[in-house]
Amino acid sequence: MASQCSLSTLFPIQSQLDCDLEEATTQQEKENLVYQYLKKLDEREDLKIPDFQTGLEWLNTEGPLSLNKELAGKVVLLDFFTYCCINCMHILPDLHQLEKKHSVKDGLVIVGVHSAKFPNEKVVDNVRSAVLRYNICHPVVNDSEARLWHELEVSCWPTLVLLGPHGNLLFSLVGEGHRDKLTLFTDAALRYYGEQGLLKTHAVGIKLYRDSLPPSVLSFPGKVAIDNSKKRLAIADTGHHRILVVSLTGQLLHVIGGPESGRQDGDLSEASFNSPQGVAIKGDTVYVADTENHLIRKIDLLEGRVSTLAGVGTQGTDKDGGATGPQQPISSPWDVTLGTAGGVEDNVLWIAMAGTHQIWALFLADGKLPKGSESKAGTCVRWAGSGNEENRNNSYPHKASFAQPSGLALAPEEPWSCLYVADSESSTIRTLALKDGAVKLLVGGERDPMNLFAFGDVDGKGVDAKLQHPLDVAWAPEQSLLYVADSYNHKIKVVDPKAKQCSTLAGTGEAGDTLGPEFNTSCFNEPGGICIGDGGKLLFVADTNNHQVKVLDLASKTVSLFPISMDCTDSVPSKPSGPAKAPMLPKSAARKEMPPVAVSAGQTLIMLLTLSLPEGTKLTEEAPSCWALSAEGNEWLLESPVVTGDIVDVAKPISISTKLPAVIKDSNSNPILTLGVWVYYCMEAGKACMMKAASFTQPLQISASSGEEAVTVALAHAF
Repeated sequence: MASQCSLSTLFPIQSQLDCDLEEATTQQEKENLVYQYLKKLDEREDLKIPDFQTGLEWLNTEGPLSLNKELAGKVVLLDFFTYCCINCMHILPDLHQLEKKHSVKDGLVIVGVHSAKFPNEKVVDNVRSAVLRYNICHPVVNDSEARLWHELEVSCWPTLVLLGPHGNLLFSLVGEGHRDKLTLFTDAALRYYGEQGLLKTHAVGIKLYRDSLPPSVLSFPGKVAIDNSKKRLAIADTGHHRILVVSLTGQLLHVIGGPESGRQDGDLSEASFNSPQGVAIKGDTVYVADTENHLIRKIDLLEGRVSTLAGVGTQGTDKDGGATGPQQPISSPWDVTLGTAGGVEDNVLWIAMAGTHQIWALFLADGKLPKGSESKAGTCVRWAGSGNEENRNNSYPHKASFAQPSGLALAPEEPWSCLYVADSESSTIRTLALKDGAVKLLVGGERDPMNLFAFGDVDGKGVDAKLQHPLDVAWAPEQSLLYVADSYNHKIKVVDPKAKQCSTLAGTGEAGDTLGPEFNTSCFNEPGGICIGDGGKLLFVADTNNHQVKVLDLASKTVSLFPISMDCTDSVPSKPSGPAKAPMLPKSAARKEMPPVAVSAGQTLIMLLTLSLPEGTKLTEEAPSCWALSAEGNEWLLESPVVTGDIVDVAKPISISTKLPAVIKDSNSNPILTLGVWVYYCMEAGKACMMKAASFTQPLQISASSGEEAVTVALAHAF
């Protein structure tokens, strides 16, 4: 029987093909190389991967799928993703294109393997919302404990793995930007196995969850913006691919775009968008971050027209900019806000460019960036962020780094004079100084710029406060307070920027749709947008996964529905999380067997663990690095079945102690303690966070006679 393997078996084989493809000059030559590669792979019997674990939650299917049953005879593309990740979103169009080209009957099945980064992303209801929000039409399995990820030794999001009809490894692609190679590999695999007669045409039982949903006024609203002078609200109705303009009493004034996606300019009745997120409204003009079109759009309500101000309609990779808007490629703009930079009032549109982890400027009139050169009207250029995905603060804006900035709020008045940034993947709120572009931390995260795992739900000051993937911020100048949509904690928080104090304003921390109406009993579900109205007395919240806009009255401290959302009832509270437990030890973990140690009943065993990380790396301090001590088959040795602890520092040995029972249950046995270690560390040059594991087995020779108070064993491992 063929043995099960991981990507470490495949990479050395595929690397030669990748080199050959680099040198190939024609499409026919590339196809021949891939065809010969597949023939070579078929001679091996060590490339079959393990099946999906039983009991996992499946979406968009009639039931669980198995590589040995429903997916046998199919070419299967596994997409390892986590729904917060902008890079994972960027490859979805590539997958949609493949699905249009090759059907299940043709022999191709795409399966999304959701392997969560944030705790909130492990909840199946939240994964289901993301599947709907991103219009994912293929099966998705919620592998909440990342078992297949570990089995295959996947190392980053996104990773694509192509399998043959026997569940055998064919190819793997890491990261985004591989559309041509993905198409080449998939086409070749379908042709090769089709010619061999190994493909089957049977259906797989796909049942899209979206088809069972009742209609709603809003679908995953992303952001809201207010024009207090005209008392109007602009809503990005993201799931319906449209922008709504409504009065503050809920009267619908304009509907632009939808219900299908598109990228058409022109009359309001003809214009179309693709999952728009950020909106800014002033008078009769609405500016739109047309996220999945990679465009900045302008809606002129007076003239009744939509035009494109920046972007070319496809994802850009340029991290500097400087071209005129419609000639400047951009990447996944997530929010926009008006500001002033060296010119007339509101001469610039600040852009949270989530796709390149930067803050950009689009000049609506001539102006000048702080400490920068003059820019003509129409220029679209980077203001801050190196383009590396990091939590790096710096006095020089181009040396600072963001991690998927998703929300903006302008505080132009002194002493603040800054742009507040909701930096979602670092779980921080940052400030960008208007006078010189200096980037500083306000609350959340931690001081290590490489650590993107410093998330949580903790009220506190500065770096001691913890957020979980915040998506928006709103500034109340009258009160000098900043409000935060702490999206994955399902809360609205408030920050006093002078004291750097962050505290919970509304929400219980559980996903739901309860209207308290009190703040502390009301529930939200991944709120993605927030804005201030009525002189700082009202908060309008885009409660994204509840398909609603909610209003928080800051005087009465009550929550109510904004009237256009009254028909929206789709909400399922999240399940409570289970007790803490040790992660699964991946197949790639190093395993060390220690020599037996003599111990006595009632004695304390101290394990001194020394861990060494590779050169140029650093422990990711608030990622879940941990150890777990167990005694399988001899659980009586320990106080509980598994004893666990966090690993927060590897500069010195970690001391793990356990007191042996005074009474030995089985004096004839030689029990074994197993110490598992899981370590997350960041590669400073590669901008990647790795997870490695190791285990130590320590046999015990227990005697009933008493000995010294403690005995120490030394354990060491270099990753």
